[in-house]
Amino acid sequence: MNNIFDFQPVYPRHDLMIEIGKVQMAIEHLAARTEQERQQLRPRLESHMVRLRSALNQLAA
Repeated sequence: MNNIFDFQPVYPRHDLMIEIGKVQMAIEHLAARTEQERQQLRPRLESHMVRLRSALNQLAA
């Protein structure tokens, strides 16, 4: 018997909301970093946030 399991997230909206929250918290905690770290991390975090929000908007309501 050949079983194929689908490991796609069951709750993609929930998973995206959790990830968005994590990125928001990371952005809020940038103040505790050095200036150099902030300059490196902020663009990556903001880019990741844009991708997450885009994915969230593309989900069916």
